[in-house]
Amino acid sequence: MANLKQIPLTCSGHTRPVVHLDFSDLTDCGYFLISACKDGKPMLRLGDTGDWVGTFEGHKGAVWGVALNNKATLAASGAADFTGKIWNAVTGEEVHSLQHNHIVKTVAFDSNSQCLVTGSNEKLVRVFDLNASGTPVESYSGHAGNIKRAIFARNDKYVISCADDKTMRLWDRTSGQETMRVEFNAHPNSLELSRDGNILTVTYGSNVAFFETETLKKMKEIVVPTKVSSASLHPDKQMFVCGGEDFKMYKFDYITGNEIESFKGHFGPVHAVSFSPDGELYASGSEDGTLRLWQTTVGKTYGLWKCTEPTDLNNTVNSTATTREVTAN
Repeated sequence: MANLKQIPLTCSGHTRPVVHLDFSDLTDCGYFLISACKDGKPMLRLGDTGDWVGTFEGHKGAVWGVALNNKATLAASGAADFTGKIWNAVTGEEVHSLQHNHIVKTVAFDSNSQCLVTGSNEKLVRVFDLNASGTPVESYSGHAGNIKRAIFARNDKYVISCADDKTMRLWDRTSGQETMRVEFNAHPNSLELSRDGNILTVTYGSNVAFFETETLKKMKEIVVPTKVSSASLHPDKQMFVCGGEDFKMYKFDYITGNEIESFKGHFGPVHAVSFSPDGELYASGSEDGTLRLWQTTVGKTYGLWKCTEPTDLNNTVNSTATTREVTAN
């Protein structure tokens, strides 16, 4: 199957650059994908096919960050209208609107969907209690630049954030204090927690770095041939994918650090990438206004990709998947 061509599924519908995306966990109904776009309309899709489920209407500015809770029953979004919003992901209705004093760049749920963490251009990280009408119950100050990403970690007892001040910081939710800090030589662009919660993946400059969640000790770092905007580690931690300014998608062997493959698929810089919860595909969002879904193992029958194995002597494997554009109605 090594000679088969990667045929991504293109998900259109957005009218501006797609800047962030997030997958739910596996649910009884499969898994789901949400995208953030500068058009101000986050979209929900079926994760394995890219088919459009719905659009969350209500923001009055570009949406910079999105999140789904584990069960895909709630969605969150952060936007340039100075709000973070919580949505019922089943009905599409707005549940809470969380007012901020500047652009909200990042949102993330805790594992129990009880709290939401946000990061904004106020240089503040906040935690909101979703059981108390979205009341802010924690605030962490210390970053000297706009917050890029903030997530819960270590069984939700800590928050990790990265910002334009070229730092990543660990906040103890019990004491309310910063307990660890990592400094970079460039602005960090993305921050991802591995599926098992043990590894942090951070991109900055042309580097993809991996840190132990418990100690923030750097485990390894790989230099990519472009300025990289986002990276995602496969759930089995054997490979990672990344994308950035040169329009390309890269796949690397996590163990050796060697590049496995690279290919162009977008018509603009890649802003966001993420593996699906089962690791069978990964999604990318780009300046060109589209999301694309890529097979982890090219030629495997999965979702809309169909594979046939002729019984001829060569036993060649032909992918019968054709380029399909998934549109939003």
